[in-house]
Amino acid sequence: MDEYSMCPNCRAFLTTGDRVCPYCDNQVGPPATGRAGAGARIGGLIPATHFTTVLILLVNVALYAATAWLSGSLYEIKASALWVLGAKFGPGIWTDHQYWRLVTAGFLHGSILHIALNGWFLFVLGARAEEIFATTRFLVVYFASTVAGFCLSAVMNPVLSIGASVGIMGLYGAIVAFCLASGSPVVNQILDYLGWRALILLWAFLPGRQIDHWGHIGGFAVAWFAGTPMRSTHTRETTWRVAAGACVLMTAWCFWLMYRNFPSPEELRQLFQPNI
Repeated sequence: MDEYSMCPNCRAFLTTGDRVCPYCDNQVGPPATGRAGAGARIGGLIPATHFTTVLILLVNVALYAATAWLSGSLYEIKASALWVLGAKFGPGIWTDHQYWRLVTAGFLHGSILHIALNGWFLFVLGARAEEIFATTRFLVVYFASTVAGFCLSAVMNPVLSIGASVGIMGLYGAIVAFCLASGSPVVNQILDYLGWRALILLWAFLPGRQIDHWGHIGGFAVAWFAGTPMRSTHTRETTWRVAAGACVLMTAWCFWLMYRNFPSPEELRQLFQPNI
């Protein structure tokens, strides 16, 4: 069976063998994964990376370094460090109106294993999602999934929680919906992507570990619409670009609000003494 992608111009479904879109006559190059070569992808397990995916991954790593510095340890991340950097916490969001936590929580991680797993899942699913949907849809799906997932989590499970897996679940939902809508070999592709979900479930059974399943459910559900697109128009593509730009600006604004609410040096000393 053929695999499917989208035309970057009109967003119509194409097979990977198409070089010219039959709907808009736009030139279509080979997919990024096809250009990479087997040696660069380790047996096909690693897709070609894309700029946006890698950039988000680097932000996650940088914020993990910041939480480790605040905690005084690379391996034992303190809840207080996650709190000051923007972890989701129901009362802080609904009572103190710190809505920026719905975004910043998606860039924080609580351990080396946590960021390693999420980094790998983002590397695999993010590159594939960006290849299928293009950067604009990718950004909207990732942002909307993160906000919706942590919003549902803040209602149903208001304790402290963090992690990029909420946005990643949105990418996963969009890819599954795309497989179903396009007539792609659904069973094989869905089974491939279910592998990482199984790893997350195993993580949940490790001693002292908890998984925010409400966040995952919210992220998965809100992204479903993006994986079942209609043939696009210039107006629709413009709308996606505007929405993607708004998502980037809102993310930057949320981090600015986190910075504005950052504790003073004296408050930090009280929180983390003797580590700082």
